[in-house]
Amino acid sequence: MSVTLMVADTVWSNIESTGSVTEEQLSILHMLFGKNLEKATRIVDKRGVKKISGLPSGRSIFQVVGESQKREEYLCFPGDYCGCYSFFYDVVSRGEQQCCKHQLAARLASSLGTYSEIEVSDEHLAMILSKI
Repeated sequence: MSVTLMVADTVWSNIESTGSVTEEQLSILHMLFGKNLEKATRIVDKRGVKKISGLPSGRSIFQVVGESQKREEYLCFPGDYCGCYSFFYDVVSRGEQQCCKHQLAARLASSLGTYSEIEVSDEHLAMILSKI
């Protein structure tokens, strides 16, 4: 794990423990993630993050709305994967970013508890995941 992600994990844990984010924490995250954090905060402010949970297993994935006029929704595991172009181009292919704005939005919303929750059957969740 990179130093950037270790520092970020510490900040995320602190946010989760209090359920709120301070200016100092936002400043640290902005230093680590730059413009992607700004975009992620806009997505969270607009309530653009949903957590889809399967029942009875409790497994889940996030669905995050993009900022384009199309308002596309991307399936996302905050620490590991996003279905957006930026994830594949900037994170995986070029290695220029640690994560995309959708992953950051999902992580921020998860830490703050500011996401919409959708409960589906495990079978339905499996069907959603099979499209990734």
